[in-house]
Amino acid sequence: MEISGFSGGLYRLMDWISKMALLNILWIVFTALGLFVFGFFPATIAMFAVVRKWIYVGDDVPAVKVFWSSYKREFLKSNLLGLAVFAIGGVLYIDFLFVRHALTGPISLLYAPLMILMLIFLFMLFYIPPIFVHYDMKISQVIKSSFFVMIMNPLSTVCMAVGAFGICFILSYAPPIAILFSGNLIALITMKFASKSFEKVDRKSQLLLQK
Repeated sequence: MEISGFSGGLYRLMDWISKMALLNILWIVFTALGLFVFGFFPATIAMFAVVRKWIYVGDDVPAVKVFWSSYKREFLKSNLLGLAVFAIGGVLYIDFLFVRHALTGPISLLYAPLMILMLIFLFMLFYIPPIFVHYDMKISQVIKSSFFVMIMNPLSTVCMAVGAFGICFILSYAPPIAILFSGNLIALITMKFASKSFEKVDRKSQLLLQK
């Protein structure tokens, strides 16, 4: 029995590792197929769609089928989302460069508030893909919701940031492993914490509706 149980556990572990590796390869390949610029957001959204299915339905969900279906269906909308994200990030970065060079004068006082805004935007990015695949929302609603969910769940937000930083830090010492395990691990950690945040927000929304 012990051998059988150990063998079964080992098989499930290897099966999970192979599924995760396949998902990361799909993410890299379909990002490249979209010439990186047009492929990154659709591939990332498709990856989160697969991870969400694994969390809510089970890891027997076929990764290739779900990934390809999401990639095709959300190709345009996810790229529009990417355009909005890059536009906001670009404005913040330009403002940062402008304020940084203003070493004296009233403008220099904007440095600290701008850094806080940039940090808030960075934390919002963790919630944007999970919200996109979890709810049927317009792009503007996805961005707004990412802010409110982030504010309402500071602990989950910190855990996401620490997890993503930890993965990137470890992979910096073993770059070849990033081919099999990088975006998929970040997506898994992010989606797990985000799903708990969504449940918390949904419970609060239901309580408010009952009042």
